[in-house]
Amino acid sequence: MAGHSRSVIVAADGEALARQAAPYIAQTLAAAAAARGACAIALSGGSTPRRTHELLAAPPLREVVPWDRLHVFWGDERCVPPDNADSNYHMADETLLSRVPIPPRNVHRVLTEAGSPVTVAAHYERELRSHFGLEVEDVPVFDLILLGMGPDGHTASLFPGGLAVEETRRLVVPSEIGYMPHPRVTFTLPVLNAARSVVFLITGRDKAPSLARALAGDPSLPAGRVRPNGDLRWYVDRAAAGQ
Repeated sequence: MAGHSRSVIVAADGEALARQAAPYIAQTLAAAAAARGACAIALSGGSTPRRTHELLAAPPLREVVPWDRLHVFWGDERCVPPDNADSNYHMADETLLSRVPIPPRNVHRVLTEAGSPVTVAAHYERELRSHFGLEVEDVPVFDLILLGMGPDGHTASLFPGGLAVEETRRLVVPSEIGYMPHPRVTFTLPVLNAARSVVFLITGRDKAPSLARALAGDPSLPAGRVRPNGDLRWYVDRAAAGQ
């Protein structure tokens, strides 16, 4: 995979978006496993990735992804139990992980039951450091990070004006904003920007104003500050693309 490419793929609707994004995800993971023996993805929450998950879990893409060599993480999580309908893990398990032959030890969920959001974030950072074998100053390099974007321009659980978006040293931090339910934990921008590939999946007319600003690199929007070392792909539906 050539690094540093930037592309915006406009699809007719959410179904078309998923049908374009899912093969890219499957092929990227297969190439990463072939190159390095194993691969790692960070999933996102929200409703947009559901259809993409379903396509990855079904033939023909189910046979493309090297499930036994894939490690799955989450770019952010709501501090709710893993069987809660609002849990990002729960959505991924329902739409993808329970349908594919991935070894349970390869699924690295955020242990939201570990305690306070501060404790949960610290625990997940240790999990990252352990899995990737990181030294103190190191940042993990994911083969692929999936992201969404809210109408406010937030991505993962990095919110405009929030403290988490300014964090440069820690890998995982707690994040809370008044207008969103549930405290959360989230990857920080250094983790997102170290990835070999970042894929945004964005649908809906309500995202159009923020999407235009994010694509222009507006630093006041967290999504506009995602500039990975590797490939950056924005899969957007026509409604989100606006003009």
